[in-house]
Amino acid sequence: MLERGNRAHDGLHDPPACLTLSTALPRTLQTYTVSNQQWAKTMTVFLYNGPEDARVTCLLAHGAGAPMDSDFMNTMADLLGERHCRVARIEFPYMALRRTEGGRRPPPRAERLTEAYKEAVGDLDNPEKLIIGGKSFGGRVASMIADELHTAGQVAGLVCLGYPFHPPGKSDKLRTGHLRELTCPTLICQGTRDPFGGSAEITAYDLSPAIRFHWAEDGDHDLAPRKSSGHTKAGNWRAAADAIQDFAMQL
Repeated sequence: MLERGNRAHDGLHDPPACLTLSTALPRTLQTYTVSNQQWAKTMTVFLYNGPEDARVTCLLAHGAGAPMDSDFMNTMADLLGERHCRVARIEFPYMALRRTEGGRRPPPRAERLTEAYKEAVGDLDNPEKLIIGGKSFGGRVASMIADELHTAGQVAGLVCLGYPFHPPGKSDKLRTGHLRELTCPTLICQGTRDPFGGSAEITAYDLSPAIRFHWAEDGDHDLAPRKSSGHTKAGNWRAAADAIQDFAMQL
């Protein structure tokens, strides 16, 4: 189910004339496409899964190159919904513009999207217990604001689905500085052979004790294993959803 944010911005209660509704998208997703980019930055559109009366809401953002309705995001949202978690997905402005303008618009630096993520948190309808996070890039953006929002009592935890610890093949360019002092309870679901950081190297990182890991056996950046491993993508994805459910119950 697709809904706009609960909070009205700048007196805007209805879509402006430039707003159109597009239905030519995968599955049942319908999304608002906006030609006025400034307006797009002041309105959050959520794609919801799971029971409306769930005690836990997970706000999830997409990865750098795939939208909020990718196969991974669709499946994970369905799995979490089956585990009595309300999932709200968001799309950063650069990704939303791909739907209207096409092409492969590159993502901005993660630091430039923290305000957009915080705005999405504010647009939610006061969930009882909120976990923020996302897939890869989306989880990294969430991790940059997790402590601020946790200290303010706005979020209970952070979930990262395939955290990009470094670019593939560049293990010396770590993105872990802010993770050393992280105090927000955090779960990272990571493939053991993820090219952005696998189990063999991550164990040597200096990370906060607030971070716990769920390892997807033989998983890549999408937690998917090789056929020869004896594990399956569906099994790894279900196990990750189970781990998130357990994590949420402990918060």
